[in-house]
Amino acid sequence: MLDFQIILEAIYKDVIKSKNKGTVASYIPELACVDKNNFGVHLRTLDGKDYGVGNFNEPFSIQSISKVLALSKAIALNENNVWKRLGVEPSGNPFNRLSLLEIENGIPRNPLNNDGAIVIADILISHLKNPKEDFLNFVRTLTNDYSINYNTKVAQSEKNTGFNNYATTNLLKSFKNLENSVDEVLDFYFHQCSIEMSCSQLSKAFYVFANKGTCMLNKLRLTESQTKRINAIMLTCGFYDEAGEFAFKVGLPGKSGVGGGIAAFLPDNFVITTWSPGLNKKGNSKLGMLALEQFTTKTKQSIF
Repeated sequence: MLDFQIILEAIYKDVIKSKNKGTVASYIPELACVDKNNFGVHLRTLDGKDYGVGNFNEPFSIQSISKVLALSKAIALNENNVWKRLGVEPSGNPFNRLSLLEIENGIPRNPLNNDGAIVIADILISHLKNPKEDFLNFVRTLTNDYSINYNTKVAQSEKNTGFNNYATTNLLKSFKNLENSVDEVLDFYFHQCSIEMSCSQLSKAFYVFANKGTCMLNKLRLTESQTKRINAIMLTCGFYDEAGEFAFKVGLPGKSGVGGGIAAFLPDNFVITTWSPGLNKKGNSKLGMLALEQFTTKTKQSIF
């Protein structure tokens, strides 16, 4: 029987010693204010046991991790429309690269790059009565935690500096792969990415993917088939152009964000989340990647 608390504590003590903790994202000015010495790990088993070390209860901006939650809501609302407007292939490029979008006539490679996530935001706006409020409530019900909220300072910081996202959204609009206005879609998208959660809250949010579509409240949010598809996209596309490296070294489906968070899971077993704001050259948490590699090596718990 594995003692997860002892394992997490050993990993934490080893990884926190790393001299190179990565570089905090600065292209969103509000994120640059975060202390890169923060580091937390949390694990939740499907039978409800919790284990944590470090800053696992401190909230942070989940950024691109929110793309999985938005995709889930869009699929639950109108799955057929989702796959008509974007693909499921890894891009092999950074998350904000525009060249492929132009070459492929405005059809994003997958829903976890910025262009694909912006299309998902457009779908949600078209289907939700009060998009920002309804999406936030969806996240809250996944976790059974109504304290989760948007960080409006981060959202405004992204709005002030997100020129690449403005270019992406206008390009999507020019290819007629956007139904709503550029400003409306980006306002929703920036708020979506600004959602704050701690590692322990994020573990609850991703419980649904480890549990065949049933969330913390024991309610079916996705079918098993929908969950399988989303999990497959996380495995192949969840870490941008480092997705293959993550699958090779860690061997779990998951998703990262430039706020320094990572959520990963072993279906039918557990969810494990990490937060360390310093990023590697690919835009993924430096210490988080190290910790998760050590975890699956020590426990021999992966999908492979």
